[in-house]
Amino acid sequence: MLTRRLLRVKAFKVLFSNMAQESPSLDNMKKELRFSCDKTQELYWFLLSICKSLVNVARERIEAGKRKFKATQEEVNPNYRFVNNSFVQLLSQDEEMAKFCRKRGLVWTDYDYVVKRIFRSISASDYYKEYMAAPENSFERDCDLFVDIFSNEFEDNEELAGIIEERSIYWLDDITFVLDEIIRNIGTIRSTQRNVTPVQKKEDIQYALTLLEESFLRYQEYSALIGENIVNWDIDRLVSTDRTIIIMGITEAVVFETIPVKVTINEYVEISKYFGTPNSRIFVNGILDTIILKKLNEGEILKKGRGLKDNRSNN
Repeated sequence: MLTRRLLRVKAFKVLFSNMAQESPSLDNMKKELRFSCDKTQELYWFLLSICKSLVNVARERIEAGKRKFKATQEEVNPNYRFVNNSFVQLLSQDEEMAKFCRKRGLVWTDYDYVVKRIFRSISASDYYKEYMAAPENSFERDCDLFVDIFSNEFEDNEELAGIIEERSIYWLDDITFVLDEIIRNIGTIRSTQRNVTPVQKKEDIQYALTLLEESFLRYQEYSALIGENIVNWDIDRLVSTDRTIIIMGITEAVVFETIPVKVTINEYVEISKYFGTPNSRIFVNGILDTIILKKLNEGEILKKGRGLKDNRSNN
């Protein structure tokens, strides 16, 4: 479920925050990283479970309209297409999903005001009106509607962001990734008509734990190495986020023999765009390229696998 980039970001955040402490504990850092990864899966199920809540809001609106003394023709003969959405029915039948959400308290009952506002936004949209007016029903069309909903209604929703931040400090930075994952999995559900259970692969979690541990153990050594390769610049003036990013990049290049150097440099340059200064991208790219090239030439970095022999960066 977790991409390597997100795992790198999670490991970076744990390392950066803990190295600012007087006596960082590697065991505590590993626990924090595992916890952060687990929280990402929680966010996935929490966001996906809103589908049923949205349908419940639509059903309540229909029932309220039918009870009106002077109901309109549309209220007397409502359109049940959204209420009967077969994608949501499939989710509702998933006992594993329901059990996970109940156990973790991933429910929307306390946030019904937000669910109602999201539904109002959905029902006013062109994609919803087109869906409701379509001449035929299909499972594929029902899935496509929720692709539109997750693509349009959540990422920039301030109220939703408030809920996510309130629920977990780990969720806020993961929302874009999780929304993308949900949209991809709806595509899979569309073709298989079976719900997708996101799985945290053991090898991915182990990659992140190893990256964190090795970066921590090499932190002082590689910090000094960075200082040796900075021209006319005091190491103490180095932005601490840039230092941590570069240390992790060197560590990954040395420790993980099957990850191409180009990939490593590009990934940490991308991370520096979000967590560094406006000049971090250029600085991180230059220092990583210099140090990694030296280690390649000295034989300290060895790569295994087809196409990994020539790993010099073109950045």
